[in-house]
Amino acid sequence: MSWLEIGNLAVAFCLLVGSGFVTVGVFGLLKFNDPMTRLHAPTKVGTLGIGMFLLASMIHSFLIGDRSYHEPLIMAFLFVTAPISAHFIAKVNIHKRACETPPAPPRDDTWSTLTDPDVEAEAEADAAKAQE
Repeated sequence: MSWLEIGNLAVAFCLLVGSGFVTVGVFGLLKFNDPMTRLHAPTKVGTLGIGMFLLASMIHSFLIGDRSYHEPLIMAFLFVTAPISAHFIAKVNIHKRACETPPAPPRDDTWSTLTDPDVEAEAEADAAKAQE
C-alpha cells in the first residue's frame, strides 16, 4: 500500500466523519424546538464537521504536492468565532426573555460555593448537642 492510497483513505475517512457530524448537527437544528437548545447542535457538532472537512482538504492538498495554509487559518477562525456567536445568540434570547429562566436556588448563599448546606446543618446540630 503506497502513501498515496493511505492518504486517500485518510481523506475519505475525514470526509465521512465530517459529513456524519454535519448530519447530526442538521438533525439537531431541525428537531429541537427551543432556540436555546437549537443553538447547541450547529455550534458544537457543526464545528467539528467543518473541521474534519478542512482536515480532509489539507491532507488532499499535501498528497497532490501543494501546500495549503488556508485551512488552518479557517479552522482557527471557525473555532474562535463559533462559541462567541453562540454566546451572543444566547444572550439575545435571554434579554428578549424568549427562554424560560432557570429556577432560583433553594438557599441563595450556597449556590456558588463549595459548602454543602446539609453537612453544615448536621455540624450545627452536633455543636448544639455538645453545648447542652
